[in-house]
Amino acid sequence: MSTPAPVTYRHGGLVCTDHLLDVPLDHSDPEGPAIALFAREVVAEGREHEDLPRLLWLQGGPGGRAERPNAAGAWLRRALTEYRVVLLDQRGTGRSTPADRRTLARFGSDHAAAAGYLAHFRADSIVRDAELLRRRLQGEQSWSVLGQSFGGFTTLTYLSLAPEGLTRAYITGGLPTLTGHADDVYRAAYARTLTQNERYFDRYPGDQALADAVAAHLESHDVRMPTGERLTVRRFQTLGITFGTASKSESLHYLLETAFTEGADGPELTDTFLRGVDAAVSFAERPLYAALHEPIYAQGGRRATDWSAHRVRQEFPAFDATAGGPLRFTGEMVYPWQFEEDPALVPLRGAAEALAARTDWPALYDLDRLAANEVPVVAAVYHDDMFVDREHALATADAVRGLRTWVTDAYAHDGVRADAAVLDRLIAMGRGEA
Repeated sequence: MSTPAPVTYRHGGLVCTDHLLDVPLDHSDPEGPAIALFAREVVAEGREHEDLPRLLWLQGGPGGRAERPNAAGAWLRRALTEYRVVLLDQRGTGRSTPADRRTLARFGSDHAAAAGYLAHFRADSIVRDAELLRRRLQGEQSWSVLGQSFGGFTTLTYLSLAPEGLTRAYITGGLPTLTGHADDVYRAAYARTLTQNERYFDRYPGDQALADAVAAHLESHDVRMPTGERLTVRRFQTLGITFGTASKSESLHYLLETAFTEGADGPELTDTFLRGVDAAVSFAERPLYAALHEPIYAQGGRRATDWSAHRVRQEFPAFDATAGGPLRFTGEMVYPWQFEEDPALVPLRGAAEALAARTDWPALYDLDRLAANEVPVVAAVYHDDMFVDREHALATADAVRGLRTWVTDAYAHDGVRADAAVLDRLIAMGRGEA
């Protein structure tokens, strides 16, 4: 397989080196089809010749590319004080070979083949990619990893499959259930999301009438977003995903205040509002997030996920917009109807259905290996995290030998991006200083 020469450049006080390598689509078949994997190594200018250890960043998702250093989050500024940071575009994202409606079009109507292809884009494959990259950069020397959200899930898989590659592991908002079914995940998530709704409407009491008015307008009018697709009530409800992060927690309020204008025939939804809604609800930039959101919880021997969030929602009638009560927004859930309403997902519908029905998934976690873990692991557990259940996280922490937790209510799910003190605390814990 080809290995293009790295490309190095400077900007904004950083020295960046871009790496591109080919990796097997299926690591059990190393001579089979290959895909491209991109990673960017970043070091503070003036320190590029120092023998600094490497820290691999595993971002949230699934299906989100690594952030670019021109918009460095708090964690990256802190990490660069003592690490070379490796920003990996996890397979299917960014400059790695993309997996989206355009590239998957080659499968045509063979949805089973498309699903089989996408099945290679979970945490187990990402870990094996990371191991090839580690050996490419530094031979057999181990490195440290910082896993945020889904990146934390992937870190637990790393500890299960290749702990010899890790010097230390930092996890933020990303300790998954090791044994639970997707139903358990979403059942807990709906309850947390309802709590976040109550907090939101307590903070902005005037927004309840606005949200209800928007829902009523969408129910009685054919409203089109700038991209041409209809905005339905149920899709409008998915804006609740903004409740879970500090960076977006207020965005719904300021979007709702732009909702209505007086048109020729009465109230209409504004272009500003519709453009903002489209930016928040479209999966055009992260189709893998939708396609793999439930499969990341699937493991061998368990029953199919079978559109878990869609089924479990029936247990929470507060989210039924037709029941006549106040509108409640949903959170980090993916539904089959989104593959009918979102143009970026429509071509993936057949593959998503096949993934939802699949039962022969490989295991993601080795419980015995985690129980005997020898890699130092520290984790920030956000007490009120909307995306990752606290009780699931603490149960997982108990199952990993030597894992130390810091439970805090001072941050939302994106705390590591918002405040350098989060990574600072974890690094100190890793050294036994906190």
